[in-house]
Amino acid sequence: MTARLPAPAAPPAVGQDPVPLAPVARLWPSMGAVYRAQLSRARVARIPLLFVATFQSIGIMVLMRGVVDGGAGEEARAVVAGSTVLVVAFVGLNLLAQYFGQLRAGGGLDHYATLPVPAAAVALGTAAAYASFTVPGVLITAVIGALLYQLPMGGLWILLAVVPLAGAALAGLGAALGLLAPRPELATLCGQLGMSAALLLGVVPASGLPVPAQWLRDLLPSTYGVEALAAVLGPEPDWAAVGGDLSVCAVTGAGALVLATWAYRRAAVRG
Repeated sequence: MTARLPAPAAPPAVGQDPVPLAPVARLWPSMGAVYRAQLSRARVARIPLLFVATFQSIGIMVLMRGVVDGGAGEEARAVVAGSTVLVVAFVGLNLLAQYFGQLRAGGGLDHYATLPVPAAAVALGTAAAYASFTVPGVLITAVIGALLYQLPMGGLWILLAVVPLAGAALAGLGAALGLLAPRPELATLCGQLGMSAALLLGVVPASGLPVPAQWLRDLLPSTYGVEALAAVLGPEPDWAAVGGDLSVCAVTGAGALVLATWAYRRAAVRG
């Protein structure tokens, strides 16, 4: 006696509407899911590196205190502002470049490519998670720097704008570097060079740099976050200039995130 196979499903009748497919995942809910997943992962794996980033910035301020006088001078404000934003550069630019470089080399992008989420959600959600992960280190560095250099702390609320805007710019740039680098070693090198540029060009006032270095400083997205923070550490901030710097930082951040999204799509297609 042979087993009877189930009859095949009847095809839809002529003129019958086809069965609708699952709705396409929307950008913002998808980005929120990626953000929460990446933030949870970063909280476990990146906390020691966050301590390194914070202690590195504090160490630079302590070292520079030997040659820079306290008070609201240009040099003191540049050291504190540049060291504070350096925490964002270390995590958002350096670590994110390494993460995406290793992800691409290890085939991890194939996993993300199978998820029913837009490509932009992966790039933007990951960049946002790494940028927001820097908040505790940024606050600690800014407060210690203000105390160390006798700077007013009334304007530190501007970090509520500096951290997301500079973080978006640097995280987007770091993601793009990691995704575009042909090998993970080059992604690590590019991230290290970018962080070094943020250090060397951020803690020195523009007036103390040669003209070619000033041009490079103007091209670095974090420069405008440093300028905005340095301005509010003075006794009488120029709020129009602060708003202009934050606007430029927002534009460069949007451009960096668009570049990161394009780089992710390119890397995912090429495998």
